[in-house]
Amino acid sequence: MENNKANQNPFKRYWEWRNNKKEAERIAYEKMNFKEKVISWVKTLGGAIVVVTILNGILIASFVVPTGSMENTVMTGEFLFVNKFKYGPSTPQIIPILNIPLPFYKTPPIWSPKQGDVIVFIYPGDREEVKHEEFMYYLKRCVAVSGDTLKIVNDSVYVNGVQFHLPPGGKYIDNPTYHDESYTFPVGKNFTRSNYGPIRIPKMGDVITLTNDNFNEWNIFIQREGHKVERNGDDFMIDGVKTNSYTVNRDYVFGMGDNRNNSLDSRYWGFIPKQDVVGTPMMVYWSWETEDRNGRPLTMFKKLSKIRWSRLGSIIN
Repeated sequence: MENNKANQNPFKRYWEWRNNKKEAERIAYEKMNFKEKVISWVKTLGGAIVVVTILNGILIASFVVPTGSMENTVMTGEFLFVNKFKYGPSTPQIIPILNIPLPFYKTPPIWSPKQGDVIVFIYPGDREEVKHEEFMYYLKRCVAVSGDTLKIVNDSVYVNGVQFHLPPGGKYIDNPTYHDESYTFPVGKNFTRSNYGPIRIPKMGDVITLTNDNFNEWNIFIQREGHKVERNGDDFMIDGVKTNSYTVNRDYVFGMGDNRNNSLDSRYWGFIPKQDVVGTPMMVYWSWETEDRNGRPLTMFKKLSKIRWSRLGSIIN
């Protein structure tokens, strides 16, 4: 009898063990009182959140596209798989579902963002914000990296004097709201979305000479790097030390939407720290229209009738 059991198919023995274990768990669960059942469910849910949080920080995450700033490369209402390993895996940055930010550590990147990459990054904040009040991920195309000089002339983008052409999926849809120079970064330069720069993308080690003319231009930037900045007449104080210059602490990239005239991007809120680039989208796994032609949200029934079947499985370039 024992020899027959020993010769039994190992897969069959495993499934017998698994079924017995599940039956024992079911019986144990039925014997629990209400309080014990609640505690059991909380533990199960907590464990699931921990696993998802770790995977979300290290390998692959999901990203929902809320606006049309990257059309037609990606469309509003698309769900993307994002490769978070490429630019350096990190400890979890947020608690999924609750969207609560966590202190995180990012390992050195395997590759650095380069010109032409579509990137997902932590939103640095509005033009005059040191830090945005809500933790958000944004999606744009990297058009320039640290040390590059960018200039836009009549909507044509030039990096180091070479034109960076509109990507194949890109387009121009005019949005007059985004044309006013009072909104553009940095403060006081009076750039427009269509005629912008020239501007150097900051590189770690760059030395910026501070003057009364450019103080407003660099004030928020220096604070975003974690320093206290003060001005008293012609004198400048950084972290309580009098100085007339500042040395950049980090490398940066410049992001723009492929829908170039309908995109709030680095032209409006500034440079993206390279360390805050968390991944690159790989594939569209779901796509549907979320608004009607007048910008009104669609009902779930309408969304289901507006699934973009041809977009499912699309690779993002």
